[in-house]
Amino acid sequence: MKKILLILLVAFGGFANAQYVVNYKKVADTYFENKDYYAASTFYKKALKITGDSTQAILPYGKERKSAADDKVIEDYEGSIYNLAESSRLYREFNEAEKYYAIASTFTNTRFRKALFYYAESLRANKKFNLAIDTYQQFIQKNGDDPLAKEAQKEIESCKFAIEEMRFPRMVQIKKVPANVNGLGSNYAAVKINNELFFTSSRPVAVGTKRDMVKTEAGGEVQVSTKANPFINNIYSAKGDLNTADIAVKKLDINFARGTEIAAAAFTPDGNTLYFTSWKDKDKYAIYSAKKTGDKWSDPQAVGLQVNSKDFNSSQPFVTSDGKFLLFSSDRSGGYGKFDIWYCAIREDGSLGQAVNLGPTINTEDDERAPYYNTLTKKLLFSTDGRIGFGGLDFFESEGDLVDWTTPKNMGYPFNSSKDDIYFTATDDKGTKGYISSDRESSCCLEIFEVKKEYLSISGLLTDCKTKLPLAGANVTLNNAEGSQKVVTGTDGVYKFKVDSKRPIKLLFAKDNYFAVTKNYAYEELAKADTLIYKDYCLSPFKLGIPIALDNVYYEFNSAELTEPSKKVLDFLIPIMEDNPEMEIELGSHTDNIGTDEYNLDLSNRRAKSCTDYLESKGIAASRMTSKGYGESMPIAPNEIIVRRKKKDNPDGRAKNRRTEFKVTKK
Repeated sequence: MKKILLILLVAFGGFANAQYVVNYKKVADTYFENKDYYAASTFYKKALKITGDSTQAILPYGKERKSAADDKVIEDYEGSIYNLAESSRLYREFNEAEKYYAIASTFTNTRFRKALFYYAESLRANKKFNLAIDTYQQFIQKNGDDPLAKEAQKEIESCKFAIEEMRFPRMVQIKKVPANVNGLGSNYAAVKINNELFFTSSRPVAVGTKRDMVKTEAGGEVQVSTKANPFINNIYSAKGDLNTADIAVKKLDINFARGTEIAAAAFTPDGNTLYFTSWKDKDKYAIYSAKKTGDKWSDPQAVGLQVNSKDFNSSQPFVTSDGKFLLFSSDRSGGYGKFDIWYCAIREDGSLGQAVNLGPTINTEDDERAPYYNTLTKKLLFSTDGRIGFGGLDFFESEGDLVDWTTPKNMGYPFNSSKDDIYFTATDDKGTKGYISSDRESSCCLEIFEVKKEYLSISGLLTDCKTKLPLAGANVTLNNAEGSQKVVTGTDGVYKFKVDSKRPIKLLFAKDNYFAVTKNYAYEELAKADTLIYKDYCLSPFKLGIPIALDNVYYEFNSAELTEPSKKVLDFLIPIMEDNPEMEIELGSHTDNIGTDEYNLDLSNRRAKSCTDYLESKGIAASRMTSKGYGESMPIAPNEIIVRRKKKDNPDGRAKNRRTEFKVTKK
């Protein structure tokens, strides 16, 4: 990295002593002040001679900037590099921003101390997460008292989250909508109504220009054009198959005052009332509505003071599928941060009730944007930059009833990207298919993508190991990094789960008076599956305090030492003990009647202890096991039999009596 910086600094070092083309610098600064960052970056590059010279400059809005003749050249150089980096970042061109912040972060002037933070942000946006973490840590070390240090720490956690999430992609298909919709400018906030796609676009429109002359310090003149902004947000529509090469895209036919921009269409269920965001130049964002009669839309009307105010912004409306509620994003007072998500009731006459905040479970101290709420699944999808995620705006999902909500969960990769992801709308009832807007593949602008969620089904039949019959009333729990799901088997014994990623999974099967069983699915096993894994399992019954024989546990002759085959039999108990962590057992050993009672009792005690010692060596806690020798006191078969009225040794019976058993003493 140091070598790259050195090469870049050497390359740019020659610019420090170069004479600027004055109007390029002046034009760049003017564009920058007017927040036209694409044009600003273009002319900072010209001023720095990063690109070739030009014979024509564009001076925006008829405004000129006076040059400060006493500015030092090096300050002009450093300030221009920093502003070029800033312009690239604010224009969302993070590849360019990364290059110039890398240089600006080496400047010693404290005026540029934030360059290191934004360098890290650019690295993060470019998916260079490990390098971004290192750079954020450098910023914190150098600027611990800066308010951005707290943000840097959050960004470090987001980078770590992104690294882990990208190891286990979610099962979702992402496909960019064709170029006839994703034209020049930004294209976003798509919503489909009756086979017609409505979306917002800032595609350029023709504007008039006038020519002016600007003098240079050298005494010459450069022609410039003063030009209005051609990138005006408006709502467009396209009917039919979007993949058709000649599909018609037309602007929504609604009357607006000159200079008005509109965006983010939302429709009532019948498609006859349209809500949208509207603004002019530096005015506040407000929500308007229009009604459709036949093929004509009425003049737009502001929705009212319940939503709008000259003192705050209200934007990005969404109407629930039952037509009862309007959700929107606003920085109005009474919220928890910058932009929060709010809702209000839509009355039968179309008027709106008072706005209600969705609360602190959803809203953070940063921005929450573009809500979508499914009344069938009770799930809310929204975008925020206030939580740990990939960086920028990420999609989160929460379940609730507009009052109580579950903790929002990040939708993961590739639903989210390292850039901005916003504006989900569904095209099916359950919200598994729809559109999102993202600048993940763009150097500047939002584009529209189709999304389709997919799932992996984990299912099977659970039976009783003894009877082989379906086991009803068993609890089956699936755990993975995203949380847990639980089902109770019915009379058919079937269990079934759906997951949206192939992260490692643990299944736990449990029922009273049965040994619980845990089964693990590694990522490698899940990765081989398509959309279904089907496996049957069984549970073994037991009764508290009733012994269960462990067949074929043998010891060396006249010894308590376990044979190697016997250890393998005892291994059977290890998963039972691991899967039932609260369970305690007794291991009991029995002998036949050969030898004295005292000797047999001592031998059986030592043999039982050797069993618990072995299991302890395998990680089973000694506190969960007791050992007990019963000697010859509890035979299960006769040691001797009567043959022709005479007692005779019974080797088969004595063999059965030389046994080891276990019983559950605590569940």
